[in-house]
Amino acid sequence: MKRVYLDNAATTPLDPAVIAEMTNVMENYFGNPSAIHALGREVRTLVEKARKTVASLLNASPSEIFFTSGGTEADNTAIRCGISAYGIKHAITSKIEHHAVEQTLNMMLKNGEIDKLSFVNIDEKGNVDLAHLEELLQNNERSFVSLMHANNELGTLTDMIKVGEICEKYDAIYHADTVQTMGHYPHNVRELKAHFIVCAAHKLHGPKGVGFLFVNSNIKIPPMIYGGAQERNMRGGTENVYGIVGLAKALEIAYSEMEQHQNHIQNLKDYLKEQLIAEVPGIAFNGETDADKSLYTVLNVSFPEMDMADMLLFNLDINGICASGGSACSSGSNIGSHVLNGIKADPNRPSVRFSFSKYTTKEELDYVIEKVKMVVKQNALA
Repeated sequence: MKRVYLDNAATTPLDPAVIAEMTNVMENYFGNPSAIHALGREVRTLVEKARKTVASLLNASPSEIFFTSGGTEADNTAIRCGISAYGIKHAITSKIEHHAVEQTLNMMLKNGEIDKLSFVNIDEKGNVDLAHLEELLQNNERSFVSLMHANNELGTLTDMIKVGEICEKYDAIYHADTVQTMGHYPHNVRELKAHFIVCAAHKLHGPKGVGFLFVNSNIKIPPMIYGGAQERNMRGGTENVYGIVGLAKALEIAYSEMEQHQNHIQNLKDYLKEQLIAEVPGIAFNGETDADKSLYTVLNVSFPEMDMADMLLFNLDINGICASGGSACSSGSNIGSHVLNGIKADPNRPSVRFSFSKYTTKEELDYVIEKVKMVVKQNALA
């Protein structure tokens, strides 16, 4: 059976060049990077070379890059340690953030680590109300702001430059969740005014289980994981050397091919959108879809009401189409997608997130369109 992978916002296939780079390290370098002997120093050199590669691509200093187990750990470290380091009692976020942010802040509120958690207004497309953000910051206490660059379900982009400028005006600490956009857009940390940005390598054709946290040199935070002097006393535990090398290679490839891949993927997204509008009556979209307002790798499709709506993803899967989706909740027993709930999406319409990569082809999308038409027709309301 033909299989089409359109769940790249969840994870991406490894680039062959990344596999080759990691394989070389696995086969030829086994020393502990903390060891002082020759074999350890060789491996330490690989880690620091990777750190310099990442830093140069972001216009950061190597001392501002800390390797982690992925985006979730990086988000947790930024939030928990950033708030703790400065005794901050007021945090600001939105109701459509990733669970790594949303659940962390709610836990801190419940545990009394912060006194107040404010939610900035968002519109029906998932756009952040920047005027409301400024209102929330107009107090006499220093605040912590955590907002994602691109929503992982909707694709809607938030202007990090403007958010950073507002945060700077009120001396707020700004954490930008860049997991979905790292490697897809250039990030110049000297222009962003963000104190923290994050990466998960598996979102950009790198390995799973590794990422990094950028910590602006203007602030200092304590470690979240203790137990060793690794990462300049900032993260205990022997480094995931193979993963770190793979991350750096993946990011290097992403930056070198960024414009080419952006054009390719944006054309595919536009094509799928246009074909769905033409072929599926009543189709709609969640979040922004215009190129300048939306992450080009994500298209969230809102399907018409249908029989067996909860089986839509399963029906796509048995036809070889790998995607993800959800719905807004229609009852207390149906939790649904907190993102779709946050934008007040129609709970009667099932949604599917199609997400693309540099390996996606137009021929694959033609197959998807054919099968989507068939599934919708089979399950149309009488």
